[in-house]
Amino acid sequence: MSLSRLHGIDPGRVGVFAGPLSGQPAAIQREFAREMERLGYGTIWYGESLGREAFAQGAIYLAATERLVVASGIANIWARDAAAMANGGRTLAEAWPGRFILGVGVSHAPLVEMRGHDYERPYTAMAEYLDAMDAAPWRGPEVALPPVVLAALGPKMVGLADERAAGAYTYFSTTAHVREVRRIFGPKPFLAADLPVVLAGDLASARTIGDRHLGSYLGSANYRNNLLRIGWSEADLEKPGSDALFEAIVAWGDVGRIADRMHERFKAGADQVVLNLVAADPSAPPLAELRLFAPLTQGT
Repeated sequence: MSLSRLHGIDPGRVGVFAGPLSGQPAAIQREFAREMERLGYGTIWYGESLGREAFAQGAIYLAATERLVVASGIANIWARDAAAMANGGRTLAEAWPGRFILGVGVSHAPLVEMRGHDYERPYTAMAEYLDAMDAAPWRGPEVALPPVVLAALGPKMVGLADERAAGAYTYFSTTAHVREVRRIFGPKPFLAADLPVVLAGDLASARTIGDRHLGSYLGSANYRNNLLRIGWSEADLEKPGSDALFEAIVAWGDVGRIADRMHERFKAGADQVVLNLVAADPSAPPLAELRLFAPLTQGT
């Protein structure tokens, strides 16, 4: 695993994306994180969007656990200025040494505009923001920035992640895209790859559960444009997505079949696969799935 840019943090080979927990009370979030740690998962990744503020959410997970690595995935650069981002990261890194990864990203136009900003020139906005983070004053205890990971899809943002960050977190992606990112990166940057997973006995059953996930993200211009760029057609992207696209993005089946799909991502160059647990009931924390997939943390 590429650890040289993570300042000695070991995120493990298997993480979990905490999206299904975003609307849950903090007590349930803490229970889920503690169960992840007990089962041997390496990292919990969480989004920001319009839910809990990124550093407050990270503190909930960090305080509830002892070893689990916690990673924002992502903290929105439009939600706070660069000094607040850098110093929020330093605050968690100092309080919980070696356990926090600061994932940052440009988010999506509708969410940015909702905050009163213009979503223009996202690459330039990110490059300038990273400059400002590096220059941010800090009057707390002496502590370095935690490792910064960029949400990156296209070649320019991937290149920026290579030049300026510890690595990248790819989301709503395919194995072919993970392979492309690793080719641009070379061997050193850290690469975490999201993988939606659905327990199902056949494709029709998998789609009954997973189409909600696929259809939601196909409404995002950033994800659509990336899929078009890497060769998918407009017909493939018509909601809720073609069978071929579903198969490329979502791992479905039993635990053994999903393990095979994970290893495809590892072979393509991912250092960590982040399981995005898509359950039949989106309103409940996916504890059953978390426990069922725990053996995948061994020997990966």
